[in-house]
Amino acid sequence: MTPPPPARRRRTGVNGAAPAHNFPRRGAVRRAQAITTYGVGSLIAVDHESFIVSGLDEAEQSWNRDESPQIHERRLARVLGVGWFRLPPASDDTSKDGLRVRRFPLMHSCPECNDLQRHRDFDPPAGRSVCGTCEVDLVPSRFVAACEAGHLDEFPYWQWVHRSTDRGTSTAAQCGGKLKMRTSGRTSSLRSILVSCTCGQAPEVSMEGSFRRKALKDLGLKCRGSRPWLGASATAGGCGLPLRTLQRGSSAVWQPVLKSALSIPPWSNGRADPLAEHWDALREYDKREHVEIYLRGVFKGKCPIPLDEVMEFLDAEREEDPDSGTAPTFDHRYRALRNKEYERLRSGNDESEHARDEEFVCETPLGDQSVLEPLGVTGPMLVKKLREVRALKAFTRLVDAESTTDPKEMPLSERPLRWLPAMEVRGEGVFLRLDEKRLGTWEKTEAVAARVERMRTAHQRVLDQRADDPSRVVSSPATPRMVLLHTLAHALINEWSLEAGYPAASLRERLYAADDMAGMLIYTATSDSAGSLGGLVAQGEPEHLDRTVRSALLRAEWCSSDPLCMETEASGTGGTNLAACHACVMLPETSCEHNNILLDRALLVGTPDNPEVGFFAQSLGR
Repeated sequence: MTPPPPARRRRTGVNGAAPAHNFPRRGAVRRAQAITTYGVGSLIAVDHESFIVSGLDEAEQSWNRDESPQIHERRLARVLGVGWFRLPPASDDTSKDGLRVRRFPLMHSCPECNDLQRHRDFDPPAGRSVCGTCEVDLVPSRFVAACEAGHLDEFPYWQWVHRSTDRGTSTAAQCGGKLKMRTSGRTSSLRSILVSCTCGQAPEVSMEGSFRRKALKDLGLKCRGSRPWLGASATAGGCGLPLRTLQRGSSAVWQPVLKSALSIPPWSNGRADPLAEHWDALREYDKREHVEIYLRGVFKGKCPIPLDEVMEFLDAEREEDPDSGTAPTFDHRYRALRNKEYERLRSGNDESEHARDEEFVCETPLGDQSVLEPLGVTGPMLVKKLREVRALKAFTRLVDAESTTDPKEMPLSERPLRWLPAMEVRGEGVFLRLDEKRLGTWEKTEAVAARVERMRTAHQRVLDQRADDPSRVVSSPATPRMVLLHTLAHALINEWSLEAGYPAASLRERLYAADDMAGMLIYTATSDSAGSLGGLVAQGEPEHLDRTVRSALLRAEWCSSDPLCMETEASGTGGTNLAACHACVMLPETSCEHNNILLDRALLVGTPDNPEVGFFAQSLGR
């Protein structure tokens, strides 16, 4: 006799009590996903339902302080114009609340009766997403509409069906019919998805052609400025930009704008955290006695930080002020942040000189660095401890987040907030530089400049096409040293993923490429166990690094897609790559700062016709 199934165990919280939730739970995501994948404004599928992550206007009250603690990184907070950051709330059995979501899209279809209407019109039972008549699971609309300003709306099914009638701009209520959606099953293309209206005044039409760039514009539709993550009635007062049809699960629906910073001295020991809310006021005082008076008043004579240390923090902050006679822009501030990191990585920070709570330890390797000179590699540093804070600044739709200007970035809340959601990663890394003298001679080579100019032109063309305001076009960062450093970083990450046992997706690059910088940091970039293997720092010793670089270069000489890969005139999105493909130097998107563009392994090893194009060609005996 078959035994009965075990009784279903009810999930409990502390001391056997039911978990205290203010709203029904609709799934769970990791904290890191709340920043990189399912942040504010993104669409998330939970079982057979679809939701949009709500804005942060209510998060100050709904996010529990214990589950969503404050984190501090003054350098990044200053660049982003906030006072502090907060971890997204935890998601476990004892959680009181979490990320708020709203149902979106609202248009659903029933696979049984084929009705296509808003979710509430199906009259589903409370807490369920089923057709009130057929009692089968409803299917959220596969299609949504978005504009480049970041707004998101329902796909206009009624207008799509009635586009051949005189009611192209009317509303569904004036028709009197009900929409129906069915699948013919003949093919898996959009042609088999058929939409009709029971009014009988319009023929049944397929969804074929709905993804054309001007498909919705031809219907006379423009963006209404809808922002469903802020509420059903939240609109921007009529945006007016063209709308594009997108698949609900497309990556173009939501692109995070992430900014990050390394914790470096004097900010890396946590001593400055109690002053997080007071920096703007402290910056107003130039004299030591004025700072002392302010601190005495704020902390009632019990300031947790000595005055000398506070003055040191203020001096360090002023050192990162951009050298400009005009008001510094965000780009200027972010560049100054990177410059200071580069200086600190070059100079190092010995562990024995600091307390145990120091979050940044960068030491010179013990081995003989002269073995790297033939390769043109210099200044390796072992970053034994590092902390990176990544903040979600905003998000975009339809356009690449790395190439946007502020007007195309959609904020995370309707009202300005004093904080942003962020995550922190602790790990280790290896920093290295290229010899400036050798690099300066190489990047002036005519053949090198010509190859990079082709990539820069193609990238600039892509940026120009995406810009709606020609005066605010972002300039392409492509330079010979930037492309060289970028490609070398990818080659090293691939090599270390094979030699050191790290998954490629658990390593990340951080490039320092400018007229006075030519370095890279490769570090563990994940908060799970793959970031704590402890083997990456060991790879930075000169003898190991020499072997790794040479092995990576030998591997980069050949690609399984050669000769097509090496001899291509353009590859990648819009021709922004040359000799680069997924079989040689491309990486998982989580590892790359520039979305796998501006790569060319010919700049590493040269081409069969012109070996001198490669920076390392001489070292390889070519």
